[in-house]
Amino acid sequence: MKIKIYAIGHLKESYLKQGINEYLGRLKPYAQVEIVEVDDESIVTNPSLKEIEMVKNKEGMKILKLLKSDEYVIGLDLVKKQPTSPEFAKYLEEKFVLGGSNISFVIGGSYGLSDELKNRCRDRIGLSNMTFLHQMTRLILLEQIYRAFKINRNEVYHK
Repeated sequence: MKIKIYAIGHLKESYLKQGINEYLGRLKPYAQVEIVEVDDESIVTNPSLKEIEMVKNKEGMKILKLLKSDEYVIGLDLVKKQPTSPEFAKYLEEKFVLGGSNISFVIGGSYGLSDELKNRCRDRIGLSNMTFLHQMTRLILLEQIYRAFKINRNEVYHK
């Protein structure tokens, strides 16, 4: 099984890198996981809606250029259904079947995903109603993927 995570922005915080590396290591027995970082766009303080859309579109185009036509792409979207961990485990298992054991997640920048990128996604889910740094989202997503594998295999993992 292969999982690819496309993420806008480069990770700078060492504590997040450490956590991500921990879960990448934990996931090795279950799946090959790759994180693809894409440069974020700079934006002015207090941007207009037009400026926000321009940034989302530029960031979206960068990811769209990297996606292969056969990738089963799942976008992370604040306004979509937020599954429980057991629901996410079942969802992930189903998507591996549909995606031929290869799925990709997309984490947008600070302002989310462009409409064109949303349209390219075969599905979109939310992680929480809470707002997280988009860099932190990588760690949260990896932990939930790891938890899903543990749930699907009836293996013990702390609650």
